[in-house]
This record gives sequence, C-alpha cells and structure tokens, in this order.
Amino acid sequence: MNGLTLMIIAIIFLGGAYVIYGRYLAKKWGIDPNAKTPAYEMEDGVDYVPADTPVVFGHQFASIAGAGPINGPIQAAVFGWVPVLLWVLLGGVFFGAVQDFAAMYASVKNKGRSIGYIIEVYIGSLGKKLFLLFTWLFSILVVAAFADIVAGTFNGFDATAGTKIEANGAVAMTSMLFIVFAVLLGLYLKYTKFGPWVNTFVAIAFLIVSVAVGLNFPIFISQKSWLIFVYVYVLIACVTPVWALLQPRDYLNSFLLIAMIVGAVLGIVVYNPEIHLANYTGFKVNGAYLFPTLFVTIACGAVSGFHALVSSGTASKQIKNEKNMLPISFGAMLLESLLAITALIAVGALATSDGLPTGTPPQVFATAIAMFLSKLGLPENVSFTLITLSVSAFALTSLDSVARVGRIALQELFIDDNIKPENMGIIRKIFTDKFAATIITLVFCYGLSVVGYANIWPLFGSANQLLSALALIACAVFLKKTNRQGFMLWGPMIIMLGVTFTALFLKIKSIVSLITANDGSFLLARDGLQLIFAVLLLVLGFIVAVEGIRKLVEK
Repeated sequence: MNGLTLMIIAIIFLGGAYVIYGRYLAKKWGIDPNAKTPAYEMEDGVDYVPADTPVVFGHQFASIAGAGPINGPIQAAVFGWVPVLLWVLLGGVFFGAVQDFAAMYASVKNKGRSIGYIIEVYIGSLGKKLFLLFTWLFSILVVAAFADIVAGTFNGFDATAGTKIEANGAVAMTSMLFIVFAVLLGLYLKYTKFGPWVNTFVAIAFLIVSVAVGLNFPIFISQKSWLIFVYVYVLIACVTPVWALLQPRDYLNSFLLIAMIVGAVLGIVVYNPEIHLANYTGFKVNGAYLFPTLFVTIACGAVSGFHALVSSGTASKQIKNEKNMLPISFGAMLLESLLAITALIAVGALATSDGLPTGTPPQVFATAIAMFLSKLGLPENVSFTLITLSVSAFALTSLDSVARVGRIALQELFIDDNIKPENMGIIRKIFTDKFAATIITLVFCYGLSVVGYANIWPLFGSANQLLSALALIACAVFLKKTNRQGFMLWGPMIIMLGVTFTALFLKIKSIVSLITANDGSFLLARDGLQLIFAVLLLVLGFIVAVEGIRKLVEK
C-alpha cells in the first residue's frame, strides 16, 4: 500500500460524508436560518460574541485538534494501518462529527450553555453536577499537561548539553508574535467593515510576518520560565473578551494549521511514500488489546469528548446563524480526521521491519512531512521547524480553550437559574465570578503541573472517551425530548460506553494485580492515585449513564 492511495480514499470518503451525511443530519434535526442565536440573544462582549463562519471555524478546528490527531494514530499504528484507517474514517464520520454537530446544535438551542446544562434540563440536576465536576477536573488535567508540553516546545536550551535549540527558539518567537498580532487582528476585525477576502489577506500577512521574524530572530528562555509565562497568558486569555484574543488568535492559527495539512497532503502526492506498516499485527500487541486500546488511543481524529466541551462551551456562543453549525462542527471534525490519516501515512513511511520509528509522535510527524516536502525543493530543516511550529500552535490553542471551558464548568456548577445574582450567597458569588473561577482553576492546574500530572495521565484517554459517551447520551435525550430523530447517536453512545467501561475495568484490574503481587511494584503516588481516579470515573460514568439511558427509553 502507498500513501497516495490512502490519501485519495480518505479525501473521497470524508468529502462524501460531509455532502451526504452532514446535510442529512442538518435536515433531520431542523436547522433554522431565521432563528436568533445565543450569540445575539445573550451577547455580553466576553463569551457571547457573534463571529463570521471562518473565524468560528478557525477557533473550533484549532481548539479540538491539539496534538491528538498526530499522537493517537502514530501510537496506535502498532496494531497495523488497517485498524487505524478504519477507525479514523468510520469513527470520524459516524461518531466524532455526529457528536460535535449534536453538541453544538443542542447548545445553540439552549442559550449556548454547555453539555452540563443540557444534562440538567433533560436528565436531572444530579447528572449535571457530576458531569460539570468531572469536566472541571478533566480540564485541570489537560491544562496542566498542555502547559508543560507548550513550555517544553518553547524551551530554548538542551537539558543535558545546555546548548541552544534553534527550532524551539523560532517556535517561541513566532508564537509570541501570534499573540501580539492576534490582538491587532481582533481590533481590526471588530472596528472595520471590510469583506472576508480582505480580512483573510490581512490575517495571512500577519502570519507570514510572524513566521519570517520567528525563523530569523529566535528567543531562548528556559522551560521553567516559559511555564510561568504560559499560565499568565492563559489567565489573561480566559477572562479577555473572545473577540480580543481567542477569536483572532484561533483564526490566525487556523491558516497555519490548514497550510500544514495542505502542505502535508501535497507532499504525500508528490512523494507517494510506501507504507511499511503491517496491515494487521494482531488483537493483542505488547500486552495491550486492540479493544479497547485502539479506541481510547485514537480520540482526536475519530471521536473525542473534549470536542463536545468546545462545541457547547465556547464555539456555540459565537454562532451567527444556525446554518453555520454544519461546516463549523461537522466540517472541522472531518478536517481533523484528514490530519489523522496524514499522521498514519507519516508513521507508515518511516516505519521499518523492526517496527515503529523512534522519537515522539510530533517528531516522527515533522520528520516525515519534511521528507515529503523535500521533493518540492523545500529544505528539510525549514520544513521541520514549520511543522513543529504548527504542532505547537495546536497545543497552545487547545490550552486556553480548555482553560476557558474549565472556568465555565466551574461557574455553571454553582449557577442556579432560580436564584438571582443579587440573592446569591458569598460562596456562590465567588465561584460564579469569571475572575475568581479562572484563578481557582489555574491554581489547581499549576499545582498539578509542578507536582506531576504524569501520575494520572495514563487515564486521560478513558476520561476523554467517557466524556464522549456522556455527551452522546445527553444529546440523544435532548433530541428525543424535543421530538427530533436521534437514532444516529444510539450506536456510538453504546459503543463508547463499552470502550470506556472496558478500559477502566482493565486498568483497575491491572492495578489491583500490582497490589496483590506484593513485590514492591505498586507505588502509592502513581498506582494509588490512578486507582482512585479510575474508580471515580467508573462510578461517575455509571450514574450519569443510567440516569440518561433511563430518560432515553422511558415513554
């Protein structure tokens, strides 16, 4: 098998899915282009801000992608390229795109509120509290991890030799310029009335200047200093009006990310790499079972619960017209699936008879794409730096988006629509204040970054897919209660519950076996924390799932 064939299959399948299945869902659910969206109905200049489709698409795509569609397929390639290809294509269309579209649609129809609010209205207050608490804890874990990843990407010095890392310095400088130009672009978009083509030209000009300056004037700062800077930036980004930073920064980044995907696809076309991976290596590889490991490892690119948080937490508050939801949610998910296929081709091209290539997934991806683009005459070192920059942009974009989602989840946890703001107690007032909720959230995130998020990171995949299962349940109940067809969510919902509960059961079983072995292999700081977290996830998922399914099957 060669890479060009895989790419053609993916483009035809994903493009056809958007035209046929996406439009089918929009028709079945009833998109109303004349309805007043929450962005206008509840406009507050901070979270609820109407934006043009390209701007919201940029935010949605840049936020949901992260490094997930690169990491997952490359790690899961140990099972062979066929399982990865099938899950990315089928999961991306019938699981991920459906979930993202349904979550955004349900949110827009409910004042732009999050999935937690949907659960409260259509399932019950207990489910809402548990879901929002879990969303907040999940956000803390993701922010802690992504902040450390971004700081590491910006780190200008080699940890052992102490020498400067040119690529990291260039990425850091470019990213800083992105932030500066994002503010300028936000002011430009808000206070000028030029057409979309002029706006696009201005954004691309800012992008080119940022990259050119970054490549020629790298900055070198230590990882510890960058970590502090990242948290200060996220604090500002969480409370700043979305039009001033979030929207323009994601809009700006989306051009870089799409350019990376276009360049990667073009590189695959001209290079046409051979896929050196086996078709299928077996149901059990290196002690891991294909089910549920494949479906937990490949989240972004197929289906990810985090997407539902972005779709219902931030993007839904910026939708100008209901008809824009299809390209923003369904379309962004399919583009992410295409990126996942690109990552599969990249690892397949560098694989050998000894197995997968060495290095982290982003390094493998950047190396392969740089090799492909060398056919077009682009120097591999320049291409490698640009690809690394794009991956870093993914992570930074996801970072402040998930931090804002965590802040909103904490606020909604203490919001009671039956209590007016002036009648709230002091505790409720503190936790519903956007500044206080942001600071509280980020204090926990920074603490976890310093102490070490790695102790519970192995459960991230299960936690993420549990979010997906619960979001699908909530959306299915919403569709039923509002007399809309939701049968297309039932299959993905049941399968994701099976994936999550199986993964958690196997994890708990493996930790318990360490305890019973009594050979010193059990570490309380690592395994004990994972055991507590896994049991909490299992109990949470079971309670919310039972409540949701009960509402789903009752007359």
